Amino acid sequence: MGQYTEGAKDIIEAVGGQDNISAVTNCITRLRFALVDDDKVDKERIAANDLAQGSFLANGQFQIIIGPGTVEKVAAEIRELTGKAEMSKADVASAGAQAHLNPLQRGIKTLGDIFIPILPAIVTAGLLLGINNVLTGVGIFWDDDSIVTMYPWVADWAGMINMIAGTAFAFLPVLIGWSAVRQFGGNPLLGIVLGCMMVHPDLLSAWAWGSAEEAGTIQYWHILGLDVQQVGYQGQVLPVLVASWVLVKIELWVKAKTPDMFQLLVVAPVALLVTGFLTFIVIGPVTFAIANALTDALVTVFDHAPWLGGFLYGFFYAPLVITGMHHTFLAVDLQLIGTTGTTFLWPILAISNICQGSAALGMMLVAANQKEKGLAMASGISAYLGITEPALFGVNLRFKFPFFIAITVSGFCGMFMAIRDVEALSIGIGGIPGIFSIVTDDWGSFMIAMLVAIAVPLVGTYLYAKTRGLEETAEQATALDVGALV
Repeated sequence: MGQYTEGAKDIIEAVGGQDNISAVTNCITRLRFALVDDDKVDKERIAANDLAQGSFLANGQFQIIIGPGTVEKVAAEIRELTGKAEMSKADVASAGAQAHLNPLQRGIKTLGDIFIPILPAIVTAGLLLGINNVLTGVGIFWDDDSIVTMYPWVADWAGMINMIAGTAFAFLPVLIGWSAVRQFGGNPLLGIVLGCMMVHPDLLSAWAWGSAEEAGTIQYWHILGLDVQQVGYQGQVLPVLVASWVLVKIELWVKAKTPDMFQLLVVAPVALLVTGFLTFIVIGPVTFAIANALTDALVTVFDHAPWLGGFLYGFFYAPLVITGMHHTFLAVDLQLIGTTGTTFLWPILAISNICQGSAALGMMLVAANQKEKGLAMASGISAYLGITEPALFGVNLRFKFPFFIAITVSGFCGMFMAIRDVEALSIGIGGIPGIFSIVTDDWGSFMIAMLVAIAVPLVGTYLYAKTRGLEETAEQATALDVGALV
């Protein structure tokens, strides 16, 4: 018997037994079940399980918050005990109530399923870029010098770290191509090849496109009377997403029309060739222009009304996590970095996560029940490290007032950072370690916001609970029906 066998058995019984489970998978923090009958779930039994940090029904899936790392081991135990094969989240969604999702929900879920698998690479790259940021940033330790200028032997180390870290962003279309084609139902290897085509070294880098256009040095292909720019799509999101969808549609159509004995010779060459031409002639230029227009519009809003944009994003980010819509903004962050070199949204995300963690720790200070105290402490620390679901679903939403205190503070912190024009060079760990991804000149402003995000939700939650009485608050704060929000 494994470490989590008994807890896994209890979860299986709590969701209605083996026969009630159609499919099961997991994401970074949650078990995701497609159940035959959702009414058979014993939520009180799940709440009493030491492994569970909260549960809710959303998008046709019954989800149990376990926490990063542990969730994979628990999911493996459940699959072994039930005999269910490992399935992707897309498969589980199809086994659940996928048909009941509206087009917006489907689109949001698809984006999430595309970007979640590549998050480890992106977050790792962001963390390494943060280390390079510390080594090369002027004014961190000395007024007019950096570690590299004070200790020249460090320069080569910093250069190698920067190269390793920048790989994920330079070859972002390759990562997205693999994940998107896989999600859309095509051959993931063709997605990798598509992404490689879009960042081929023979093409002008997307980051050099602006200066090359001004200098008139862009090279062209002359095809069917059209002048096609020989430009790559490094760091771009929208072009590769659309191209991946087109690739899958062509691949599946050609595959259906081709006899089995000729598929190896026909399907991939035709799909890649046609998609390649369409990408560089139509898809790339159009989506590149759309992406730049959307980026310019977002930048304009934050330039002209930073207080409003910052407050709204800070206030609504945690509710977006509840609905799953926050995954759409990962694409926006990546697009901002690819187009402008920085993102002003991600620092607000990091502060929002810290606020939720602080509110959970505030509940830890007043909780009388040892399990509630332990859950609040673990989920608060998890939020400080960028994973907020345990704090959101396990603590803050259950008692409501910690959640609203946290998003209010997050809104004002977002307003402050937007006014101060705080930006991040990359996407890193969305919590306290996130400071390493912030532009070094903005460290002071970010630290002010971070200290407020740590102190105010924690103290506010503690004082509110003490003023109202924790017992009274707990009685009034019945578990929130998260499913109604998703």
